[in-house]
Parts: sequence; structure tokens; C-alpha cells
Amino acid sequence: MDRREFLGGTAALAGATALPGIARAQGATELSFFYPVAVGGPITKLIDAYAAGFEKENPSIKLKPIYAGTYQETIVKALTAHKSGTPPVLSVLLSTDMYTLIDEEAIVPFDDFIKTDEDKKWLSSFFPGFMENSQTGGKTWGIPFQRSTVVLYWNKELFKEAGLDPERPPKTWAEQLEFAQKLTKRDAAGNVTQWGIQIPSSGFPYWLFQGLSTQAGAILANPAGDKTDYANPGVVEALQYWVDLAQKHKVHPPGIVEWGTTPRDFFERKVAMMWTTTGNLTNVRANAKFPFGVAVLPAGKKPGSPTGGGNFYLSKKATKAEQEAAFKFVRWITTPERAAQWSAETGYVAVTPASYETEAMKKYVADFPQALVARDQLPSAVAELSTHENQRVTKALNDGLQAALTGTKTPQKAMEDAQAEAERILKAYR
Repeated sequence: MDRREFLGGTAALAGATALPGIARAQGATELSFFYPVAVGGPITKLIDAYAAGFEKENPSIKLKPIYAGTYQETIVKALTAHKSGTPPVLSVLLSTDMYTLIDEEAIVPFDDFIKTDEDKKWLSSFFPGFMENSQTGGKTWGIPFQRSTVVLYWNKELFKEAGLDPERPPKTWAEQLEFAQKLTKRDAAGNVTQWGIQIPSSGFPYWLFQGLSTQAGAILANPAGDKTDYANPGVVEALQYWVDLAQKHKVHPPGIVEWGTTPRDFFERKVAMMWTTTGNLTNVRANAKFPFGVAVLPAGKKPGSPTGGGNFYLSKKATKAEQEAAFKFVRWITTPERAAQWSAETGYVAVTPASYETEAMKKYVADFPQALVARDQLPSAVAELSTHENQRVTKALNDGLQAALTGTKTPQKAMEDAQAEAERILKAYR
């Protein structure tokens, strides 16, 4: 995801870039880190404030945030910098970049820095669902920071207009379709003026789709990240459901639905229900001029959503002193109080159960209970699709999904072709 930065501006904190021969002004270690912002917004101010707060408490370390690009652009920049010898000391990149970073020998596990009982307690404090994409081979390679799940948002006014209970979201695939049929409006000429539902299919189609495939009882890749199961009957069934919403039932826009404009369509009442990241929560709260609801995704054979978002990673090429300084910052920014503040200010899920026990978070969710939905969905959440050669393997699936949604291939053929391509790429890793 996530990645999936919300329209109002969410980002991926991407790493403290070690400048060639780290500057040590007055004995201070200067760690600049670039933070890719997908769409401009207030997130940069938050990160600047965190950097200033950390420096105040740790005067020997200078943090210099640099803002650039999306998650996808950032992983390319981070790996290019790694190959040229001046990589970021610390990065927040997608949790799904873990295998790629390990294969490139770009990162070190965090386990080497876990020395005290307090450190051990801290490492075991994160939600288990977020650690699935952070650990492999018995080691912890990433620390959850800005994490999310996919959730359903609905416009309560439009539900009421359609004769639906505004306080009750759809609970199943069948209800989701039934509600969407009631919520789709057409003018006298038969043109749609309001869609029942929108599931974006640009940017990260595989991530939204993973909600559907998980609900159909299918898992897209194995935990070792060296085998995919794209042509599984459950995967095909999930894709057929998505395709049918648009092509057969005509309650969902045809073709490719843009990631970035979906929240705007929701604000402008062009769509009554949308699937998007919980990272959009603050954005929706600020811009929806109507009462809205947030719910776990409707269940197919079972409930489910992928987790998403970014983890902290430590560069292998940084000096031990730089790594220690970066580790100190990671410990500092993931305390329950700061994780709670970050969640309240961005909409991302606070990464530890302890965050939800803080006074600030209790006050926030008492006023805004929708903020608990993503956390409550974690028990049925699965790891976001992550494999070796992740970008290529994911692209094979994205291409297949888009081929089916635009009608150029059947769901069955699209998934068979995607699986063949993923198999070709991953064979070498088994």
C-alpha cells in the first residue's frame, strides 16, 4: 500500500540517507532520510515535528528529512543508492519489499540490536499480523511503522435515500451486491449518476484484490515468497465477482478505477461505497461533508483483508554507529504514545496493542470510533503479497487483473497467464 497514500497526503518514510562520509557537526551524527510523499499534504509537517522532537532529546543525532516520490520510486532510489555505496541508513519502505532488500543484501536484521529485556519486550509488542511481513527465516528484517488494512467506507445519507439502514454496512458479498444495486442511480437516458460501489484497480490493484481473494479462501503466495497460486479456483472466483460488479450487474464503474480519485468520487457523492486503505481515514474525516461509516470488508466464504504499508529497514552498508543511531530513532518513534499520535493524525493503524491503551488514543476513538475498525480487522488479516522479485511478480498479477476488468481476458485466462509469468520468475528461487 500505504503506499496507498491518501489524497490529503500520506507517505512512506523512506530512510535516513547516509551522506557520503556522514557529516559530524560538533560531534553530531547527521542522518538525512528521504520520505517519499505520494501526494502532497500535512504528513511532511508531522515528520518534521517528529525529527525536531527526537533531536531535542538526542542532541548528538541530527535528522534531516528529505521528501520525494512514492513507495515505488523510493525502493528504486534506495537500491540505486545501495549499489552506488551511499544508501539510506534507515528507510521506511513497503513491508512487501523485504525479500527484495534481503536478496540485494541491502539490509541487516534488527535482532542484532536487541540487547536488553526492554528491547526484547519492545520487539514482541507489535501486532502479530504486522510481523508476518516483517520476519522471515527466524529473523526480524522490518519494524512496522505506517501500516494499514483495506476497509469499506459508506455514505450514510445515500444509504438512507436508498431505503437502507444507514447504520448497517453489507456483511457479505451477496449483501454488498444487493446494496450496490439499490445505491446505483441512472438518469432518464440511462447514464449512471451514482455508482453503488468502487474498488480501485490502478496503482495497487493486487492489494485491493487480496481482500477478495482472501475472502474466497485463497492465499496468493507461500510464506517463503518463492511460489504463487494465482490460478487457484478461489482466486478466479474472487476476480469473477469483481468483474461481474461492473460488467454483469453494472453497479461498479467499468474498466480501470483510479486509486487517487476514488476518495474524491466518494466526497462528491459519485459513489456510495468504496474500498480503500484505512490510511485514508483522516482524509475522509476532513473532507466528507456527510455522515459516513467505516466497516470491515464484507465476507465471502470468510472475512479477510491484507495488511499493507511501510516498515523501517536498516542499511547493511551503514556504520555500526549510524545503525545504532537509526535504531534509537525507530525505538523512539514506535513508543505507544507516538504510535497512537501517528495513528490519530494519519489514519494508519497504530502498530502495537499498547498504543490503544494510551489516554490519547482512548480519547480519540471515543470521539471517532471508526478508527478502531482496521485494528478489529487484524485477526482476519493476512500478509500482503510479498515474494522474491516482488515488483515483477506483483506486476504479473496486476496486469492479469486489469486485463479481466477491461474485458480483454476472462478471469480464468487472466489468472492462468499471471501464474505462468510468476512461475517463470520465481522458479530460480526454489
